[in-house]
Amino acid sequence: MEAQQIIALVTFAFVSTITPGPNNIMLMASGANVGFRRTIPHVFGIVFGFSLMIVLVGLGLIEVFNRYPLTHNILQVSCIGYLLYLTIRIALSKQEQNQKFDYKPMSFWAAANFQWVNPKAWSMALSAISVYNISDSWQGVIIVSLIFAAINIPAASVWTLVGERCQLLLSSQSNTKYFNYGMAALLLVSTLMMV
Repeated sequence: MEAQQIIALVTFAFVSTITPGPNNIMLMASGANVGFRRTIPHVFGIVFGFSLMIVLVGLGLIEVFNRYPLTHNILQVSCIGYLLYLTIRIALSKQEQNQKFDYKPMSFWAAANFQWVNPKAWSMALSAISVYNISDSWQGVIIVSLIFAAINIPAASVWTLVGERCQLLLSSQSNTKYFNYGMAALLLVSTLMMV
């Protein structure tokens, strides 16, 4: 890859990972509800799962969608269904009086697996491989994956830290409830924008 291709890829990776989407909204909600430290497995699960997705798409999974367009429709319906489930789960999380909030952060493996039903992750991976793996080689796939991993860590951390800063606003039960409603609404909007 030439320098200007790498700069273009880094720019695409930064813009696509830092902008709102299901991962970032859920990281913000997790940071707000359980803090940065308890959200670290979620962050690294996203990085691992998405990097693996890029590698597998680059090594041939993209051809499945090209040959069998119905698989793309099935994937899209599955993604939307799971995101709607997560939207409801975030909205219905509640805090009992004088008890800790029942929000459970995603584990490393849950976050890694979530990438496979995340429509934004799919569109990013397919675009990255289609546009930026110009050499059509496995080395190009690895470079694309590593660049995304390197940029995804700070981007995901920013959203988690923003969420953690929101903890100050969430000192009351009603504020926490409304914050989670807001996060659920944002997740719903980001899901509907991908339809």
